[in-house]
Amino acid sequence: LTMSGGMRRDRLLVAVTLVTLLAADIHFVLLPRLKTWYHLPRESCACRVTNGSLENGGATTVPWTTSQNFTVVSTERGSKLERLFRHPLYNIRLPELGPDERLLQEEELMNYCKRKVSRWERMKKFYMEAAAASNITILNHPVTFDPEASWLQFHLGINRYALYSRDDSSVDRLLRDMQTATVISADFTQDEKALKGACDCSQVVKPSGLHLKLALKLQDFGKAMFKPMRQERHEETPENFFYFVDFQRHNAEIAAFHLDRVLDFRRVPPVAGRFINVTGEILYITHNEELRSVFFNSPANNTCFFAKCLYVCKSEYAVCGHPDLLEGSMSAYLPGLSIAPRISIPNPWIRAYSFTGREEWEVNPLYCDNVKKLYPYNSGNRLLNIIDMAIFDFLTGNMDRHHYEIFTKFGDDGFLLHLDNARGFGRHSSDEMSILAPLTQCCMIKRSTLFRLKLLAKSEYRLSDVMRESLSRDPLSPVLTEDHLQALDRRLGHVLRTVGKCVKKLGEPQVVITDFVESSRVTTSHPGGNNR
Repeated sequence: LTMSGGMRRDRLLVAVTLVTLLAADIHFVLLPRLKTWYHLPRESCACRVTNGSLENGGATTVPWTTSQNFTVVSTERGSKLERLFRHPLYNIRLPELGPDERLLQEEELMNYCKRKVSRWERMKKFYMEAAAASNITILNHPVTFDPEASWLQFHLGINRYALYSRDDSSVDRLLRDMQTATVISADFTQDEKALKGACDCSQVVKPSGLHLKLALKLQDFGKAMFKPMRQERHEETPENFFYFVDFQRHNAEIAAFHLDRVLDFRRVPPVAGRFINVTGEILYITHNEELRSVFFNSPANNTCFFAKCLYVCKSEYAVCGHPDLLEGSMSAYLPGLSIAPRISIPNPWIRAYSFTGREEWEVNPLYCDNVKKLYPYNSGNRLLNIIDMAIFDFLTGNMDRHHYEIFTKFGDDGFLLHLDNARGFGRHSSDEMSILAPLTQCCMIKRSTLFRLKLLAKSEYRLSDVMRESLSRDPLSPVLTEDHLQALDRRLGHVLRTVGKCVKKLGEPQVVITDFVESSRVTTSHPGGNNR
């Protein structure tokens, strides 16, 4: 009996212990999770998106009116950026991509890169021998070519709709790699090399050599363009500066990439901030004698260098480390032109790059009617893409969009690349409305672009808030001042009011356009092009 009673007490003790543990688990684990789930936003929208793509001409059944509101439960909890990217407008599925809709095929790219690596190794061996003979010390970093490298995966992910897909994990990996990977070589960029130091100072518009930038090669053979810091974040472009002599800002390149992704354009190559040691990561590893020759020590004992160009070949145009560390932006290179050809096309709304001249669009309010008659703006979605680009530039304040580029493989209806954004975010205190000329004169906008802009105007997804959150992930945070972030909200309001005026004047069907318009012209200039 004593043994039986002891067993009952043991069982009772075990039962009490289990009940206590269960109660604790419910109180401390399950209930908090239920509360968190209860407060999560139930995102819904008056729109229904079919499996057809807004980027592909698949018709959308989303109704839009000037007073449309997306139904979203407001909450201050959690990440606005993550909620934005979970929204249905950011999760429209594209059709399965075929070979003609991808920029590069894996075997083609790998063979190309292996040839480049072999050539690099041969040239490096030759240069190391020559440097040793001249008693020049060059750091020798081995190349570790990896087929799974983030930059290679980024290149393989480029398709006819965008530079990368919404869920492409290689982009975040590439950002991290550009922030931390070992730099094994530094050189002038190709456009600066093309100048060969011979710059015509009589020209008002100076070549890009005025704004020093370098091509840095990383240890996995990835490549990034480094633009050094030239202006403090709080400094505004002087109001008497012409746009074509403005500074190029490294933080503008970083912010433009994040804005492009928030707008879901995905037409700006990945950009990350980084501190570069100008001695160890440029001077001691470059194979370019001209680049080595422009280094000097300042009176403050900081290491400095400048562009190899006649009118800026002076110490006052130099950039300097503190004493060696220099802040700048790292922009991922696109695939080489020999494997992925691109063409540069003048912007129809190009500005007059002179002190007194004016272009036709600046004096003719009906200018867009003329543009619509011209190839390639008379069919397809090229003009709509120009208007997307104008909205993007207006938000950043970039007046320097004189050309745009496209991949030739995708033909007339391929997306536009939004490159060279360093002249954005120069002035937060004023809005240059002339940048919106393509929108105000043509009164057209993509349906998906408009929906996302309206979403970003709502408090649940406020543009300044999601940009602040996105930029906080960069090592150089804060990338933009609060004044610039607030200017984004103000300019977004200008864009939406402009669209509203167009709708009031012309009617919604003529203004809000289904994204992909089938081109009536068959593209035959490139055998790999997508004939639409």
